[in-house]
Amino acid sequence: MTLRRCGCGAVDVHAHFVPKTFPRYAGSAISARWPSMAPAQECHQHVMLDDKIYRTVSHQCWEPAVRLADMDGTGVERQVLSPMPELLAYWLDAADAREMCRFLNESVAGMVAANPARFSGLAAVPLQDVDAAIHELEYAVKTLHLAGVEIGTNINDVVIGDARYDPFFEAAEALGAAVFVHPLRPAGKNRLVGPPMLEQALAFPGETGLAAASLLTAGTLGRYPRLRIALSHGGGSLHALLPRLQQAWRAFPALRKTMPVSPAEAAQAFYVDNLVYDRHATAQLLRVFGRTQVMVGTDYPFAIMETDPCGRLDECELDEETLDLVARTNALRWLGIGAAASH
Repeated sequence: MTLRRCGCGAVDVHAHFVPKTFPRYAGSAISARWPSMAPAQECHQHVMLDDKIYRTVSHQCWEPAVRLADMDGTGVERQVLSPMPELLAYWLDAADAREMCRFLNESVAGMVAANPARFSGLAAVPLQDVDAAIHELEYAVKTLHLAGVEIGTNINDVVIGDARYDPFFEAAEALGAAVFVHPLRPAGKNRLVGPPMLEQALAFPGETGLAAASLLTAGTLGRYPRLRIALSHGGGSLHALLPRLQQAWRAFPALRKTMPVSPAEAAQAFYVDNLVYDRHATAQLLRVFGRTQVMVGTDYPFAIMETDPCGRLDECELDEETLDLVARTNALRWLGIGAAASH
């Protein structure tokens, strides 16, 4: 494999998968938002929800050979596979969600088992039922040997910093599971003017920033200090919110009761991907979160993805040690893989 300067085996922590087919709905709900597939143009299928096209996806989503060829072409040695976020299915009945999550987890585990040197996998869990989510996470980590879990920024409009999710984070910490936070059904969509894809461009950052801030203001990171949480899309707006939150922490004693550690310091426990499309924005991530916390993320294989992850890192003109950390070592530590996990 011919790699670029940063091509020392880059690890892409933000890469999605969609299965080629879905099982037929076997639940009892009269109306369930259960996905199915319908034929589309060559090498593509429509993901159908409520008998409507949600998204048209290509065979890159489910064909490992196609995915591996793309990885080889962009200098990515390993991808961390997580479900397309809409498949997390928090809006299904808990029993139906358990079935969907189990199907997704066994699907991604099969891809990982067939190519363990190139793929790691993240589970989906039914967080609308916290006990069921913990049970599925245990199965995913202990039996399927997945590296961790993808969760949305909110579960049916309840932000992840809410205390009801503490038992789940406690379990994730105990299992050593990597946690990947992805925006889902973001706040503020009613303020957007333009086509639907602006949700990804403009609403995702604010949604991610607010979810991350909720983990800080709720003291979640302080209660579970060994929890490894990664924020997608560069942590969204969090880097811009932190100075304001820091000033509020100084000014309001009530905030310091739930946050004994300052927001700026506590935020450095987060990992973030570098899916910000700009070298100056990447430099800001390194300044705010630290060079041991930034990782490569592309959003493969969707339209908004970073198409040249190694080239983007080359633009940053990082020293060799920082380049290695961002390209691969930080991600391996977050995943709990090999020697990097002990540092």
